[in-house]
Amino acid sequence: MPADTELLHGTLDTLVLKTLAWAPRHGYSIARWIESVSGQALQVEEGSLYPALYRLERKGWIVAEWGLSDTKRRVKIYSLTPEGRDRLAVEVQQWQHFANGVARVLLHAEG
Repeated sequence: MPADTELLHGTLDTLVLKTLAWAPRHGYSIARWIESVSGQALQVEEGSLYPALYRLERKGWIVAEWGLSDTKRRVKIYSLTPEGRDRLAVEVQQWQHFANGVARVLLHAEG
């Protein structure tokens, strides 16, 4: 089943924050981690990922510094800030509330 990019776009910032909660990563690694953990259900395109990274950096939720990839290429490594960790906690709580509400509606038996 192809990924719904519109749904992904609405949650990409949260997914990036969650990815960086595990460890600092460069952009390509962030995208591959999300794809892998989602069982390939979510496909992250560069055209969506990098604007999200810049947006999160402007908000102060992540920071970037130059480093080397596993292949010794120079890349920007992104890390979660304390403010980003706090924001992630809020986002996860909001997502759980939203998902529970959707589940109640979809699973409701008329009666």
